[in-house]
Amino acid sequence: MKSILALLGLLSLGLGILGIFLPVLPTTPLLLLAAALFLRSNKKLYDWLINHPKFGPYITNFMKHKAIPLKIKILSVSMLWITLLYCAIFVTDNILLRIMFITIAVAVTIHILAYKTLK
Repeated sequence: MKSILALLGLLSLGLGILGIFLPVLPTTPLLLLAAALFLRSNKKLYDWLINHPKFGPYITNFMKHKAIPLKIKILSVSMLWITLLYCAIFVTDNILLRIMFITIAVAVTIHILAYKTLK
């Protein structure tokens, strides 16, 4: 069972890293899930993730303060809108897909902005 949890943790970590570059994938929840899965399956992976210079502070700050740093909010919302507007304008001619892209952008923006800003 621990092996399965560790494997799921690695999958979650991989998707979380992809979420840094793909605005629709939720980075924070996937990194938190990876940490939780590693905590239950592999202490070394958990310690590595929590002590990682990029991911560690992101995870611990969110777990402790339930907040997102302003820089991350700006970057996330900017990348989200750039990517989804590009898709809505240049990738498809289908009006329903365009509406879907804009709806996703609005919903994810509201979700990100609903968290407190870490100062």
